[in-house]
Amino acid sequence: MSPTRFRTAPFGALWLWYYGFVGLFNPYSPLWLSHLGYSTLAIGAFASLQSWTRVVAPYGWGWLADHGGRRVTLLRLAAVLSALAAAGLWWVRDAGAWPLALVIAALFLANGAFTPIGETLLLKHLHGGRGLDARRYGRVRLWGSVGFIVSVLSFGVVLQRTGIGALPLFTFGVFVLLAWAAWRVPEPAESRAATPQLRERIGPVLRLPEVRWFFAGVMLTVLAHTALYAFFSLYLDSLGYGKPAVGMLWGVSVAVEIVFFALAGRHFARLGEYRWLVLAALVTAARFALTAGFGSVPAVLVLAQLMHALTFAAHHMACTSLIARHFPDRLRARGSALYTTLGYGVPGVVGGVAGGALSERFGLPAVFWAASLAALASAGCCVMAGRAAARACTHNPPP
Repeated sequence: MSPTRFRTAPFGALWLWYYGFVGLFNPYSPLWLSHLGYSTLAIGAFASLQSWTRVVAPYGWGWLADHGGRRVTLLRLAAVLSALAAAGLWWVRDAGAWPLALVIAALFLANGAFTPIGETLLLKHLHGGRGLDARRYGRVRLWGSVGFIVSVLSFGVVLQRTGIGALPLFTFGVFVLLAWAAWRVPEPAESRAATPQLRERIGPVLRLPEVRWFFAGVMLTVLAHTALYAFFSLYLDSLGYGKPAVGMLWGVSVAVEIVFFALAGRHFARLGEYRWLVLAALVTAARFALTAGFGSVPAVLVLAQLMHALTFAAHHMACTSLIARHFPDRLRARGSALYTTLGYGVPGVVGGVAGGALSERFGLPAVFWAASLAALASAGCCVMAGRAAARACTHNPPP
């Protein structure tokens, strides 16, 4: 086995099972909660728990990783805790809203470690003096997309046969496999002991105008995607689509995501990161407008889902590259955690609760119209981020 493959293969397995969980839980947990008798507003509140925990959990895990070293040990601990919480879903499914909410929150508090720590370990290998190695990053990250698409398609069929009530058992099984993958990730020798660099301050980076505008744009783009993550399956169900069709539509989006990651090395560098962010935001606005206006037309929904290559894959790769650029190694776990917290935490809280309220009063299409407007605002923020970065480069040219 080559050294390159040795370094990256464990990360491919990690993303495979982590996004296998996402492909199971995000599309089908709203249907499971509906099966348990909860209203759309309550389901939106449950969905927002993932975002509430992302306000604190990723940064907490990232802080521990940056200050204590031993990042892989923390990753393995998080995998075990996630599996235990997943098992708890089965035991509290009929215990009422509050016990169920506590277990769901525990599940997301535990798995909040995977993105900041996993990305930090991967970027250590793949970000050099010339920036992100997009070719190798894409080849590793596409395994997450493979895990998602296989999960969402297969469980669409399996849950149709077993019943949606079996979802907690499958969730536990996926986390057992994720724990196995976490044990394959090697602990870097340098992370075994803390160094003075581990106390590097993050404040000066956060005061940069380009960083502030960047995070504002991320927040709004992901706020728009909350409509997809929390309400898309319910929207399709309300229009009469069956579970296999729901899985197929989710699968289409991830299939083009895989294509983007596989080909990223050929085209990513042709367009700067900030331009990718603007393009992703504008396409997001078009995607959710089409979803809201033409949800009953399958061909239009397929077209909208094909846009996921830009609205998620290109957006995520541009964000990852900028995080690696602005946050040096001993800040990188916290930088990745802030990306998760400010991008997927705070917007998810607002989107889950506000989307539930919007859908109760105006219907589910209103959620996707609001998402389109949020994406347009994000495009403006990303333009400002690019301009601030250009000014900084002019005033402080590289040596």
